[in-house]
Amino acid sequence: MSKTFFKDFKWLNESSIRYTKEGIMIKAPGQSDFFRGTGVFVRDNAPFYYTEIFGDFVFRAKVSHAFSDTFDAATIMLMENESIWAKACFEKTDFNTNAVVSVVTNPLSDDANGCNIQGNEVWLQATRVGDTFAFHYSLDGIKFDMMRYFILPVSQTIKVGLVAQAPIGKGGERYFEKITLEHRTVLNIRAGR
Repeated sequence: MSKTFFKDFKWLNESSIRYTKEGIMIKAPGQSDFFRGTGVFVRDNAPFYYTEIFGDFVFRAKVSHAFSDTFDAATIMLMENESIWAKACFEKTDFNTNAVVSVVTNPLSDDANGCNIQGNEVWLQATRVGDTFAFHYSLDGIKFDMMRYFILPVSQTIKVGLVAQAPIGKGGERYFEKITLEHRTVLNIRAGR
């Protein structure tokens, strides 16, 4: 994948990055996450490599990692600011499964486990139409199934990008391949197309 695709990307919580033939590797530091719980539990220290996009879009990436520690994840994220954001993760769950997981924060975070996935790679997709959003996943990069539909109070321009997280573990490499970001409006946001 050409480095020129990433020419407008910036860091929030910079980490090491390596360009590969198909995409990039981002290192997740240990104890890194985005999550806003009740009380004093707020963590927003995971590396977020993002660009800004105006209006409707479809954002996709094939993600993978080693699933070493619970809650390790390769993630795509949409962000208005530190208290309004959403992420779709391919995560090692606390049920010892690899699953697609979503978190929507406004301003507190929820946490929703989706389907368990056999293997260590999956496609994740985020779609925007106005103030409505959907997360989808795919096993082949062709047929996408919805994992979440939601609404966020956001501006016309938001941050969209990749997160490498290791909330309770020692960290590790997260791979993001075949990344695409298209300015387009889908006809059916629930179907993602």
